[in-house]
Amino acid sequence: MSEFRDPYVDSGTGILRNLVGSSSQSALDEAEADLTWARATQIHTRQIQATNDLAELCAIHHHLFQDVYDWAGQVRTVDIRKTADGAEFFVPAAMIERSAGYAAEALREDGLLRGMSRDRLIQRLAFHYDQFNYLHPFREGNGRTQRIFWSRVVRDAGFFLDWRPVQGEVNDAACRAAEERDFDPLFKMFDETISENP
Repeated sequence: MSEFRDPYVDSGTGILRNLVGSSSQSALDEAEADLTWARATQIHTRQIQATNDLAELCAIHHHLFQDVYDWAGQVRTVDIRKTADGAEFFVPAAMIERSAGYAAEALREDGLLRGMSRDRLIQRLAFHYDQFNYLHPFREGNGRTQRIFWSRVVRDAGFFLDWRPVQGEVNDAACRAAEERDFDPLFKMFDETISENP
């Protein structure tokens, strides 16, 4: 049996293949942060259609990462999980599109969170956030893509989602708890970040 080779990883450097010529993880992280931040500042002036589904996630991901990865906006073809101890795999690559369809339909059935009180919106957002997070449809960049996606959904529902207070470890821990059906950390996270539209 041949050893698995991740097609996204450069065999010479051991890091993700990239368009910026980075050959170390630290250099790639720095370039990625700078370039995606610049692209994120443009996103409100770009015509990314709010379809509230995998197509919108792909469009956002492509916009953010187009300068960094040639596979920006493309659904991953390998199975992935977080590197934390005990981390479970996300949705298998072969099931992403079908699973994304179910997640998007559930969000539509919930009225895209529109017309809800703040407390109800926080509860339902936590549920849908968990469903979409489990997809993790891209080889890298899922968190940044989701933040923009959910900011748009929440904005269109009449509220404002401020991600600035959320540290990556807090988000990751809340998502791990939600995997075990404990939504309290996500409720707390969104309670601290959602306000009425300014």
